[in-house]
Amino acid sequence: MSAPMSADRFIGALRNEGLTVVEVGAWRTHNRNHKGPWGPVNGVMIHHTVTHGTKFTVELCRDGDEALPGPLCHGVITKDGRVHLVGYGRANHAGLGDSDVLAAVIAEKRLPPDRHADTDGNRHFYGFECENLGDGDDPWPEVQLDAMARAAAAVCRVHGWTERSVIGHLEWQPGKPDPRGFTMAAFRARVGEHLQ
Repeated sequence: MSAPMSADRFIGALRNEGLTVVEVGAWRTHNRNHKGPWGPVNGVMIHHTVTHGTKFTVELCRDGDEALPGPLCHGVITKDGRVHLVGYGRANHAGLGDSDVLAAVIAEKRLPPDRHADTDGNRHFYGFECENLGDGDDPWPEVQLDAMARAAAAVCRVHGWTERSVIGHLEWQPGKPDPRGFTMAAFRARVGEHLQ
């Protein structure tokens, strides 16, 4: 359980992990903090976007839409492995999820099934949206998967977390399928390799 790092420390952590970072507009102050607190933070959540194309994907994740205003995450990781920072603070990415899952993330233990939607995840998680159609067929380029693992590792390194603090949206909120196309167990193993 930690206070969120500053925006400057966040971008520095990503760059220190060897990532190419693109700053999108006034990302440091673009957030949903007026809707509730951000923090304490407890982990990193990975999503797929169900979109195609860098420009459209980044704009959607920054601005959201009428039903769900942006930012929809903190960073968008595109197919080329770049991390586009679109917001910092509370973001509309996690929604309501399972308090038992949150307890397991905090304890860095095996995750239970996500059966309830009783806890505000936007308060507790950093979020990375990753460009992919989410149909199980759209490929995940190695450069993108590596960037995703490095981004998660960067956040974990700052907070002193292990890879067990990294979860998929599908492990948090009942009915969510993302990310689709790889297992979170395999992804956490990638994150763990970077943290060694």
